[in-house]
Amino acid sequence: MSTKPCCLIVDDSEVIREIAERIIVDLGMNAAQAENAREAVEYCQQNAPDAVLLDWDLPSMGALDFLRGAAELEKRPEIILCATENDPQQFSLAKAAGAAHHILKPFDRTSVQTILCETGILKGSADPESIASQK
Repeated sequence: MSTKPCCLIVDDSEVIREIAERIIVDLGMNAAQAENAREAVEYCQQNAPDAVLLDWDLPSMGALDFLRGAAELEKRPEIILCATENDPQQFSLAKAAGAAHHILKPFDRTSVQTILCETGILKGSADPESIASQK
């Protein structure tokens, strides 16, 4: 019996976390939430999620702080940077620190499903026709 993959949603906005959690659960995954990078690192140390949706603009400890902490994890999740701006320098910094993927906010079910399929966390096709048929 296989267990459902888990995605940790890290964002200081409760609204964004709730929307993302609904999307993740609707995709058949387990979801967890963290309001900041410190909570997120602690969650990852204790629970080893498969994926992390990581907001770039976090208060106090930022996304790069989380990525430094994640680099020391025994089981490293797929980290997907969530940004509000299409900033290549930001994505380069995040990629160098360990976030191999990114999506732009506001995200929707299709964009989240596509990136989770591309990472291999979700099984199936990431093409738009396949995604539309699964709605």
